[in-house]
Amino acid sequence: MKEGLLTLLGQRRFAPYFATQFLGAFNDNVYRQALILLITSGVVATTVAPNTLNNVGLLLFILPFFLFSALAGQFADKYDKALLIRRIKLAEVVIMLLAAVAFYFNALWFLLALLFCMGFQSTCFGPLKYSIMPQHLKHTELVAGNALVQQGTYVAILLGSISGIVLNMEGAGQWWAPAGVITIAVLGWLAARQIPAAPPADPSLKLNWNIFSETVRIIGYAREVKSVWYSVLAISWFWFLGAAYTTQLKVYVDDYIHGTEMVYALLLATFSIAIGVGSVLCEKLSGKKVELGLVPIGSLGLSLFSIDLFFSYQGMAASEGPVTVAAFLADPAGLRIIADLFGIGVFGGFYIVPLFSFIQQRTRSSHLARVIAACNILNALLMVLSAIAGIVVVGVLGISIPGFFLILALANLVVAAIVYSVVPEFMMRFIIWVMTKVMYRVKREGLDQIPEQGPCVLVCNHVSYVDALLIAGSVQRPVRFVMQKQIYDMPLLNYVFRTGKTIPIDSKARNPAIYDAAFERVAQELDQGHVVCIFPEGRLTPDGELGEFRAGIDKILARNPVPVVPMALQGLWGSTFSHKDGKALSKLPRRLRAKVALVAGAPRSPESVSAEGLRDTVATLRGANA
Repeated sequence: MKEGLLTLLGQRRFAPYFATQFLGAFNDNVYRQALILLITSGVVATTVAPNTLNNVGLLLFILPFFLFSALAGQFADKYDKALLIRRIKLAEVVIMLLAAVAFYFNALWFLLALLFCMGFQSTCFGPLKYSIMPQHLKHTELVAGNALVQQGTYVAILLGSISGIVLNMEGAGQWWAPAGVITIAVLGWLAARQIPAAPPADPSLKLNWNIFSETVRIIGYAREVKSVWYSVLAISWFWFLGAAYTTQLKVYVDDYIHGTEMVYALLLATFSIAIGVGSVLCEKLSGKKVELGLVPIGSLGLSLFSIDLFFSYQGMAASEGPVTVAAFLADPAGLRIIADLFGIGVFGGFYIVPLFSFIQQRTRSSHLARVIAACNILNALLMVLSAIAGIVVVGVLGISIPGFFLILALANLVVAAIVYSVVPEFMMRFIIWVMTKVMYRVKREGLDQIPEQGPCVLVCNHVSYVDALLIAGSVQRPVRFVMQKQIYDMPLLNYVFRTGKTIPIDSKARNPAIYDAAFERVAQELDQGHVVCIFPEGRLTPDGELGEFRAGIDKILARNPVPVVPMALQGLWGSTFSHKDGKALSKLPRRLRAKVALVAGAPRSPESVSAEGLRDTVATLRGANA
């Protein structure tokens, strides 16, 4: 695990919260698995079929998400989140005390009613789980925080499911499961007491107790920003896929692999752990920023490994009896199945972590908990639809489970194409990520000096056609670039620049309308609190030397006196995209994975800035590394 993640786990502003949510997810699954075992073991005499009772239990747990998420989101925005978490965890202790009595007396229907109470408790915790993180974590820590939460959640689900079976299996004793759920609930409450205060985001909010009208309203909040709305839909689609895989996995093992219970446990563990691994890798690959470029990679990986899962079981060797773990691992087809599930999980982590981080970053803080609540409602809906899809495709249409997995893979490609065409920012960030990770190794220095909020102007030297991409892939905040129109109009790059709201500019003598429009756009972007980057040389360097800085910066600051951050790109001269040795792009690619650097200096106050002085500062930052 990366040092940054370990450091975050040692911080009081994160560690108690992480322990609280981990223990909550753990306890949910201990309880549910113990209840499932009670239902299927035949200990309780009932005329209702076990499969029906299991479905009733699932419905009772999910139902509160539909009924009470709107209220939970309002409470999370109106009151101190840490205080609410402590009260919710105290309620869990009470529920588990009642559950202990119900387990002791094998009171099945009372246990099912308590499952509804646990669903209600999880519904209340859901909006708090993700909306509290931006209050305690820096922008640069959001991805790490979400990665740890995703990893912790899936590990907790796995361990909780196993523990629920062990604690309540025959011969373990009537008190093991009750004692376990009470102990875990108390530990969760003690952890919650250590969470630092999280002041209300919107204390003046008037509660709307009409769950139907408020549900419509919070869905409206989620739709305010198109990119946030489609991120919410993409997350819900992931829950659809996850529910489909985990629900069908047991039958897949029984009917197609002919494996034992331990083979099922192995595959379930592989899938769960892989999502955690993918979540942590996502933090490393994103470079401590919300990197939407990993989402298309996650989509593609999910589909490719799902498609291979359709074929992989067909190579299993014939077996006279149930396939043990040893036999399964000795079979190349078995290893291929494990690799497929592991790949699905890892790329699922790539997919889900940036989306949650993006929602936290782009949503108004006063509405964040309610947007998360809207996401929870859609997640629950898609999980129900996933179960219906499985019934229709496998049960009614008679398609095999591997065939169902193939349909999911193809459907995922269709969903991805729709989302990325409607919100091109995903593909734009993907192109930037590939450029900055595959073609270059970018060293970053001093970028933490760029203000986290409010308007500012970045000033940088201009060496190559990809300067803007390298800067956009390195700076935490979205950047609006002012760019020479000839570069802005280049094929492929134009798609990236348009999507990133780049501002094209031309010389005043050649095209005064575009010149004036560019400065008007700059003023508007700064008025809205955005970051604007300019290349004061006005053109790519023809010889690797730093050119004269034009007076455009003075004109910008005269209208918008904002901080100015000088920056310098190092090592790009001589690359395929520079003018060294002839026209750029006319020579074969070279220096693949070339080492380049982006160095930022201390912010300058607008009254102390001049074009001449900025040129000297940028020259110093660049040094001899053109």
